[in-house]
Amino acid sequence: MPITDPIFYLLAVPVVLLTGISKTGIPGLFGGMAVPLLALAISPTQAAAVMLPVLCVIDLFGLRAFRGVYDRRNLPIMLCGLLIGVLIGALIFGLVRQDLLRLAIGSIAIVFALNNILGWTRNRPPSQPSWPRGVFWSALSGCTSYLAHAGAAPMMAYLLPQRLDRRVYVGTTVWFFFASNYAKILPYALLGQLDTTNLATGLVLLPLIPLGVKLGVMIQGRLNDQVFYRISYWALLGIGIKLIYDGMAHL
Repeated sequence: MPITDPIFYLLAVPVVLLTGISKTGIPGLFGGMAVPLLALAISPTQAAAVMLPVLCVIDLFGLRAFRGVYDRRNLPIMLCGLLIGVLIGALIFGLVRQDLLRLAIGSIAIVFALNNILGWTRNRPPSQPSWPRGVFWSALSGCTSYLAHAGAAPMMAYLLPQRLDRRVYVGTTVWFFFASNYAKILPYALLGQLDTTNLATGLVLLPLIPLGVKLGVMIQGRLNDQVFYRISYWALLGIGIKLIYDGMAHL
């Protein structure tokens, strides 16, 4: 039996639509907001469990929209780091204070975003794919995604300075978070979070996914690279501020 609270659905409908837009339009634009918004009506743990199957289905639509579109140099590096990060997250789950983790990642995101928004790196050439940097940032993304649902900022910190073609950039993030979300299914199931109520609620929300994904693809296709990256850096700044706020609220 799915959740029946109408307040939940008043929040969940725009959340799912905006998540679909973010996933395939401008990655990170809505990063980290889904669970906190749903937590206004249900517990944060249940909100994360409800969103996981929704995210997994959005990822499938994203893969269809960006089939074969990803950076072939970066993705193997990032998937290697992701695997390391998820394993670390699983091992230290319950040992790390999530508020301190959010503060640390939020601080990194803000400094990195301001560095680009204010033009301090304007004359710097695009960075290149790197195994040491890529594995580090991707592992951090996998770990923080597992522990605190905050994996967007480290991934953006690695990819954005490379100034990839925007469609290649979005496609790479779609493939990366597809792997990240599906890696969470077994741990969530073992923790008992994927119960019939949460799964049924996720199924109720599924019809909204194609619309959100389609809107995201349309938005991404109409932006030039300069505008796309400007919005992306502002999105990263917003993610950082939100993480700092969440971390401070739970200290």
